[in-house]
Amino acid sequence: MKGKVLILCGGWDGHEPKLVSARFKKYLESEGFEVTIDETLEVLKDKERLAELDLLIPIWTMCHDNLGYGFFEPLLEAVGGGLGMAGCHGGMCDAFRNNVEYQFMTGANWVSHPGGDGTKYRVNIISKSNPITEGIGDFDVSSEQYYLHVDPANEVLATTRFPTVKWYHSANGEADVPQVWTRKWGHGRIFYNALGHLDNVFEIPEAWELMRRGMLWAAESKKIAREKGLSADDWKTPVKMY
Repeated sequence: MKGKVLILCGGWDGHEPKLVSARFKKYLESEGFEVTIDETLEVLKDKERLAELDLLIPIWTMCHDNLGYGFFEPLLEAVGGGLGMAGCHGGMCDAFRNNVEYQFMTGANWVSHPGGDGTKYRVNIISKSNPITEGIGDFDVSSEQYYLHVDPANEVLATTRFPTVKWYHSANGEADVPQVWTRKWGHGRIFYNALGHLDNVFEIPEAWELMRRGMLWAAESKKIAREKGLSADDWKTPVKMY
């Protein structure tokens, strides 16, 4: 077994969380991972269970419950100790709109998708040598084009250019908005791919290859932390952070 993966499946049904979860589970099991799908958020408060995982994949668009500050502290600590996170589209970066600590960890929050589903746009690969993007060229998509407010510390692998659809934001001129990136949270690796409005987006070879490689990359951080004896304690501070 390569490791343990937990997929959080829920939230807004329009993003087809069950289909996306099933696709990811089937692939990761073929790679030798033990994969569990959970349709509740209780695990996010369970330090012991989070500590057992190598990879967490949130597929949970929106959450209208006010979970409050501190709800995600066990998750922040688990990722800080090496747990990898990988996700796509609204399932990860439009997951918990009221929780800035979660947004800080994942590296962005969704704000708009001008034109909605069926918008034709191009994904531009800007990092040619990164293992996640190596050999993948720019490609076109017809889907939701995500405008995200993004952490400048992210390592951006791909962008898309706005405006594609005329709206108020068009007055600002052209802007390249990150769509695929990696980042660190303590010892944990985090991967995000803004594609994935519907499950069939991953029928596009480039979109799937980015997601596939990103999940495997993120899953490696826990193994590295175990081998080196690293923990979240390396990053903890008594100073107020949120």
